[in-house]
Amino acid sequence: MELELIVIIPMVVVLIVVFFYLGWVSNTRVGKKSIVAAAEKSEQLIQDAKKEANNIKREKLLEVKDEWYKKKIEFDTEINQKKQKIQSLEKQIQQREENSEKKFDLVLQKEKEVRKLEKQLQEYKIKLDEKSEEIKKIEIEQNEKLQKISGLTSEEAKKMLMENMVNQAKTDAAQTIKGIHDQAKVDAKKEAQKIIVQAIQRTAADYTIESTVSVVQIQNDEMKGRIIGKEGRNIRAFESATGVDVIVDDTPEAVILSSFDQFRREIARISLERLIADGRIHPARIEEVVQKVAQELEEEILREGENTLLQLGLHNMHQELIKHIGRMRYRSSYGQNLLQHSVEVAYLTGIMAAELGLDPIMAKRAGLLHDIGKTIDKSVEGPHALLGYALTKKYKEHPIVVNAVGSHHEDIEMEHPIAALVQSADAISGARPGARREPLESYVKRLENLETLAKSFEGVAKTYAIQAGREIRVVVEHDKIDDVAADRLAREIAQKIEEEMDYPGQIKVVVIREVRKIGYAK
Repeated sequence: MELELIVIIPMVVVLIVVFFYLGWVSNTRVGKKSIVAAAEKSEQLIQDAKKEANNIKREKLLEVKDEWYKKKIEFDTEINQKKQKIQSLEKQIQQREENSEKKFDLVLQKEKEVRKLEKQLQEYKIKLDEKSEEIKKIEIEQNEKLQKISGLTSEEAKKMLMENMVNQAKTDAAQTIKGIHDQAKVDAKKEAQKIIVQAIQRTAADYTIESTVSVVQIQNDEMKGRIIGKEGRNIRAFESATGVDVIVDDTPEAVILSSFDQFRREIARISLERLIADGRIHPARIEEVVQKVAQELEEEILREGENTLLQLGLHNMHQELIKHIGRMRYRSSYGQNLLQHSVEVAYLTGIMAAELGLDPIMAKRAGLLHDIGKTIDKSVEGPHALLGYALTKKYKEHPIVVNAVGSHHEDIEMEHPIAALVQSADAISGARPGARREPLESYVKRLENLETLAKSFEGVAKTYAIQAGREIRVVVEHDKIDDVAADRLAREIAQKIEEEMDYPGQIKVVVIREVRKIGYAK
């Protein structure tokens, strides 16, 4: 600002000198007036310049003061924060010192107590030694008195005591042998049952494999690499989309699909065959083919149900019940195909009803639908007979049929002879040699329970039990479960499995969280 004044003032002086010079040269009246006017104008310019300089100076001073005030506030704030932090650290240090002093005092107190206890223990030892000496003396005195009273020497008394002890030992040994013998009978019975069960399981090995795996033939072993994909992404996408375990091993020109759910396995088998024939195997194509095959199989289920009704000569059934009948093809009961079992029960019930003079069509209908409750989603709780009872009643089946479905396991009271015939036919079909395999049904039930348990958590979209139940894959909704919650969810599912399920070995819990964005180029 002072610099600006220094520049302006000389300029004004120069202007005045110039104006005076011009006036002096002209030496006229106009020139004199011009000189006066120039002088006045110069004076005005000087005054304006001073005012402007003062204004600029005042503004700059205000700006400097504002800047200084802001810096002061920032400095004070920073100082206060540091003071608070220092105070907090001082409090922590003080607290730690107090805790250390308390711990030190506690240690000193414990040491005093230990010394006191050691002193008491030493006193007890001395007293114990004294008591031991007294007891020895008393024993000697008592032995001498006994010898005088009994007239026996110590050796004779020892011999008599040993004979008594031997007799008692023989008695105890006889009792022990008898107990071992009885226990051996019980253990032998259990062992025999175990051997029989193992023999049944070994006999059923091929049957079980046939019921839980499908084999897809491939042209050459090079196709196995394409099925697996780069870093295994294709096989992971396929297993995630179908819920089926894909086993690619040394079996020549074959890939094995393993799953306890026959419907999933069939979707996987058809999808894989189409992908191999098409040649385009990548995650997006896999999902597209699996979805299409699933839709086609839903239509196939309806056709299967309609064909079954035609086979049995039945008509006028609700379409939803027909779909449930078609689903029986992909269900099993104790290893026995549910649709074949139901058709067999329908035929048996119809034959027995005809012999007794009852309505054979009504009997077939009841026999066919008796296990319809097993096709209902496993998330719905309850006995399958009562679930089937509710389903047939919902779709307006005849009351006799409804009662037969609900009562074939005596969950409700039988109201018609046809119900008893359905129960008998069910037992006959299941009792045929080799018709059922209890271990397979228990295995399937365990995998279903595993999937249901994992799906009970909030934010879970899909669950797939694979690797014969040794792994459960959980697909979560990405907008509800973040990465941290996914990690916690895996631990919670594993903990719940440990608490609520019985299983051999260990079960691996894999939580999958995936975000997909789709765009279309037009």
